[in-house]
Amino acid sequence: MSVKVSPSILAANFANLSLECSKIDRSKADWFHLDVMDGLFVPNISFGMPIVKTIRKLTKKPLDVHLMIVEPEKYITEFINIGSNIITVHIEASNNLNQIINKIQKSSLKAGIAINPETPISDLREYIKKVDLVCLMGVNPGFAGQKFIESTHERLKELKQLIISSGSNALIEIDGGVNIENFQDLKSNGADVLVAGSYIFNSPDYNIAIDALK
Repeated sequence: MSVKVSPSILAANFANLSLECSKIDRSKADWFHLDVMDGLFVPNISFGMPIVKTIRKLTKKPLDVHLMIVEPEKYITEFINIGSNIITVHIEASNNLNQIINKIQKSSLKAGIAINPETPISDLREYIKKVDLVCLMGVNPGFAGQKFIESTHERLKELKQLIISSGSNALIEIDGGVNIENFQDLKSNGADVLVAGSYIFNSPDYNIAIDALK
């Protein structure tokens, strides 16, 4: 089965965002991955709702919106209304995850939970049957271009086993450090979606890079 590829726009050339989005929209990529960072939950600030809204106007593919922000429950309605298709919040960022998941899914969107490299996979147990997607971080969130954390492979196996044993239908998305050297192992260990930023946007031909991952 072919894996889904979700190029991370954070690594794109924002001086020509329209062209970058057009290239990805015409490619075999499945989703657009949009990292929203607030400078509080992570030590970097990326972009917010105006950029997501703009990208929605420029693209037809689903928007995979990854909220790396504190108190995400305050902003879920806005991100629903501006055209997100998947909204993922961090398990570490809120004590209202059930409320957030319900709100997203009642709007006929997909709900995801992201989990940082240091957070135990077992913390996902109470949510695993409720969510549509788990975003397993392969780097510490906050900056593009980081080196992949090798222990992610074992965490992926553990997460896959949790999904199987619980009867969950959640997809596993790997975000951070994905490249041509590790994608085969990630697919073999159960990844359904690969987020790739630097690997794709630093490539001379985006289509070749995306096709290679798929």
